[in-house]
Amino acid sequence: MDSFSTGSSGSGSPQISSNEFMDQMKVQLAQAYAQEFLETVRGKCFEKCITKPGSSLGGSESSCISRCVDRYIEATGIVGRALFSSR
Repeated sequence: MDSFSTGSSGSGSPQISSNEFMDQMKVQLAQAYAQEFLETVRGKCFEKCITKPGSSLGGSESSCISRCVDRYIEATGIVGRALFSSR
């Protein structure tokens, strides 16, 4: 079947193709992943690096945040490669 109906037939609802539907799903999944990633990094790195919350970051806090985010990105990449290479 070439298209996917977004509503019941005869209702005048627009139809989208399977490819368009998949593209929309990929965008939504990417957005959800990015949001989860940011929330996780924010929570873990803030807890680890910010000892005295204030209106600005100190030099050591800024460096800690940067290293924490870099390590989290690296770890995420390692896990992703391990998952996809085992298939």
